[in-house]
Amino acid sequence: MPHASRPEPGSPPAPPSSAPGEPRPPNFIEQIVEADNASGKWGGRVHTRFPPEPNGYLHIGHAKSICLNHGLAAKYGGKFNLRFDDTNPSKEEQEYVDAIKADVRWLGGDWEGPHGGGLYFASDYFQQMFDWAEELIKKGKAYVCELSAEEVAKRRGTPTVPGTSPFRDRAAEESLRLIREMKEGKHPDGSMTVRAKIDLASPNFNLRDPVMYRILHEAHHNTGSTWCIYPMYDWAHGFEDSIEGITHSICTLEFENHRPLYDWFIDAVNEGRTDDGSGPWGRKIHHPQQIEFAKGLLTYTVLSKRNLLRMVEEKIVSGWDDPRMPTISAFRRRGFTPQAIRAFWDGVGVTKVESVIDIGRLEGAVRDDLNKRAPRVMGVLRPLRLVIENWPDGKTDELECVNNPEDPAAGKRLVPFSRTLYIEREDFMEEPPKGFFRLSPGREVRLRWAYLLTCTGFTKDPKSGVVTEVRCTYDPATRGGDAPDGRKVKATLHWVSAEHAVPAEVRLFDRLFKVEDPGKATGDFRNDLNPNSLEVVSAFVERSLAGAKVGDTMQFERLGYFCVDRDSKPGRHVFNRTVTLRDSWAKAAKS
Repeated sequence: MPHASRPEPGSPPAPPSSAPGEPRPPNFIEQIVEADNASGKWGGRVHTRFPPEPNGYLHIGHAKSICLNHGLAAKYGGKFNLRFDDTNPSKEEQEYVDAIKADVRWLGGDWEGPHGGGLYFASDYFQQMFDWAEELIKKGKAYVCELSAEEVAKRRGTPTVPGTSPFRDRAAEESLRLIREMKEGKHPDGSMTVRAKIDLASPNFNLRDPVMYRILHEAHHNTGSTWCIYPMYDWAHGFEDSIEGITHSICTLEFENHRPLYDWFIDAVNEGRTDDGSGPWGRKIHHPQQIEFAKGLLTYTVLSKRNLLRMVEEKIVSGWDDPRMPTISAFRRRGFTPQAIRAFWDGVGVTKVESVIDIGRLEGAVRDDLNKRAPRVMGVLRPLRLVIENWPDGKTDELECVNNPEDPAAGKRLVPFSRTLYIEREDFMEEPPKGFFRLSPGREVRLRWAYLLTCTGFTKDPKSGVVTEVRCTYDPATRGGDAPDGRKVKATLHWVSAEHAVPAEVRLFDRLFKVEDPGKATGDFRNDLNPNSLEVVSAFVERSLAGAKVGDTMQFERLGYFCVDRDSKPGRHVFNRTVTLRDSWAKAAKS
């Protein structure tokens, strides 16, 4: 679907609709549904749909529509359809169809579940829509026009000057012959269109005899070479809803000015029809209600499918599901959960006011969700060797570690501890500045779930001057991390046993863009790419992760939330950073 112009970053989002834990009041669309149910407008039915075009992967803005449409069906005991608006074969691929189905199902929009209404393709309705086009020609409400797209644009008129077409008064019989020839492939691309005969002087330019069909000699992913004329979205949209019995056709705000056209097409078909089918054209067709809401836009994000495709084609990213992309597939691969995305959009709310939401709210939603469900583990991203001088050679201690302090049912695990460990390189400083409480010569720190230890020395590379090893002693009486004499330390470090460590590749993903509104300053979003959006490090993780499977999520203590990537191989896990533990961008903005 086309995208409206982008509001200014920082536009205020809808305020939280209720306090945490309290049911939120119904949004304006829910209020419409409840009023319809109370009046019996649709016989108590609620039937929604999500109608993506299969011309790219779904992005995080589409997730808002999926959550809204499926959520309405679930809340009011209705049905939800997944329908592909596959009316433009030149840009549509089966890959996109498959990806969209996977994304919608993962997000919870199950078209086959308790509230499922089914899976549909607009292309299955091509014959019915063609028959209705012929009907409108016979009724004098449509005609075949031989103006080119450029000529139509020139003749479109102005707000005070009507548009024109020399073919507007073409006889119905001639238009019928031509539309059938178009269907049979007798005319080249761009030579003819079918246009609705509405009002060339309308102040709403969408009603100035819009195009219903164009010629396109392209094979279709679903219908093959059966058709060489294809319906325009505005012509097809309302009829797709009508055929499926949709009650509430939920669209984004850019379609508000198209609603009169949505209604006109259905009313035109219904002219001469009756409820009982006794009229000259048969029984009336169903007429759904179109309702518009503000789409979901985020800071630091590009959502235009054209620009997303450009990034893929120019290899700015590795593909549609590169974890830095704003696609649903990318968020899934990065480790975001469907629960977090649904909670985020529910918290943002549904309004008719366009705004740009701080992406930090989405990152906060996934932190909140993973904090409750993700097991805690230890991994060292930039390893520095640490030797405990008074630990016996060959001895291994199995230490009990809590899996998730937020979830007692998650239990505990045993983590091996030995003489040689790895700690984070940034957790040691030879000459620490004021305020640095981690490891340095003579200082005592706690190792998570393990012991208190004190730094006794270190070794440097003679050429580079880089510290290569830290030496310490431990206090055997502090097993578990607490001192019997009650002494306190100011820092707790994570670690892994060198002997038992599992090597891993860790991909540290960050925001793809470095400014709130990419492209605003120069007109080219590529000028605002974040050069630090990906850093790959060779790390070590604890033994328990040796059996981690693709898609598993966890918190690396003190570092952030991570998940196992599909690029993992036996003996070499790959972990993606989902999000850091804290919002470093917010901190940077304040500094």
